Amino acid sequence: MRTPPGRDLLLRPDRVWDAVRDGPVEGACVLVRDGRVAAVGHDLTAGAQTDTVTMPGCTLMPGFIDCHVHLLDESAEQAPAAYQTLTAVPALRTLLHHGFTTVRDLGSAHLPLNVSLRRAVEDGLIEGPRVIAAPNILSPPGGHGDKEPDLAQRYGHQVGTLAQGEQELRQAVREQCRAGADWIKFAAGGGFTSQVQGPGSTSYTQAEMRAIVATADDLGLPCATHALSDRAVRRAVTAGVRSVEHGYFATLTTYQVMEEAGTYLVPTQYVQTYFLDRLDDDAFWDSGTSSMRRAYRAHAEQLREGMRRPARTGVTMAFGTDVGLFPCAESWREFPTLVASGFSALRTLRSATRTAAALLRRPDLGTITPDATADLVAVAGDPFQDITATGRVRHVLQNGRLLASSRP
Repeated sequence: MRTPPGRDLLLRPDRVWDAVRDGPVEGACVLVRDGRVAAVGHDLTAGAQTDTVTMPGCTLMPGFIDCHVHLLDESAEQAPAAYQTLTAVPALRTLLHHGFTTVRDLGSAHLPLNVSLRRAVEDGLIEGPRVIAAPNILSPPGGHGDKEPDLAQRYGHQVGTLAQGEQELRQAVREQCRAGADWIKFAAGGGFTSQVQGPGSTSYTQAEMRAIVATADDLGLPCATHALSDRAVRRAVTAGVRSVEHGYFATLTTYQVMEEAGTYLVPTQYVQTYFLDRLDDDAFWDSGTSSMRRAYRAHAEQLREGMRRPARTGVTMAFGTDVGLFPCAESWREFPTLVASGFSALRTLRSATRTAAALLRRPDLGTITPDATADLVAVAGDPFQDITATGRVRHVLQNGRLLASSRP
């Protein structure tokens, strides 16, 4: 990081979008002081204790928030915990330098390692976005989070945070809380990478989902759910989850139920195009992913249509990528993917700033307004005119400090 302590920063981009207005303001400047936005305006001047940073050709925006990441390399899940934790270090740095200043990590199958990553970032031991952690995905045996069912059948060794029945699930939620959870995540159904249940399945009963959400609520924790099928989404919304992850096969009627309940959708669409676009690339797939390839082929058209559906609704959409299933440097591609699916540039950009902050209950994030945390990103161009500008990050500020490797 750079920016000497005790000094202000005056940022002079071509335009500023504060995530409150419906578009950017030309010629505005932003004053940053003590890690927060001190002022926004056209007539700001630099004082004796102010450093000025010009950002020609850039739009200054709130730092991007990704509400669905997987920082840990799942392929290293059977490696020592210390090694698997270290696989997240380059991922964190890459995400930060591509403008993502806050991420919600929705867990791995087995150990709550992302809680340690959160603390390491907070303590300045490693460079990365602010981490909000759901330690592990709760899943029934055979569900989406049951990563090695063959090992369980043959040797009785489970890889996953597995629980079923209301009492077991209450205990599992309490264990996640004890591990340091900010959120609870559970698998309401299967997915394309599931070892047993497919993407059309539903994993838990209504009573089981209610037990998860109610126990989490007692502990002050919100719930996110992995849900693809319409029935899985509907049950999770009825149980009171705060966010539905994916939701590709939800119907328009179910999206209406989500609107009425105030449930957020985190659509994670680029990850699906990443795999769909490679269906005919034999070199991309191997014996370990053959079942996943078959699932994509079986549901390809239904999936493509499902990705276009939420833009036709008023559901509240928060940005999330599912990065970890594809390279971190490509996270920005979620922006143009959402626009291609019918979302406006404004709705898309808000989803990664103000709306994402609202989902995470962090009102200090996601806007460029006085007293907001100065997490900022400057991109080359105007993303309202060309959404691919989100992939051209030139400067990143985290808590008011300019990253040392920000590009001129």
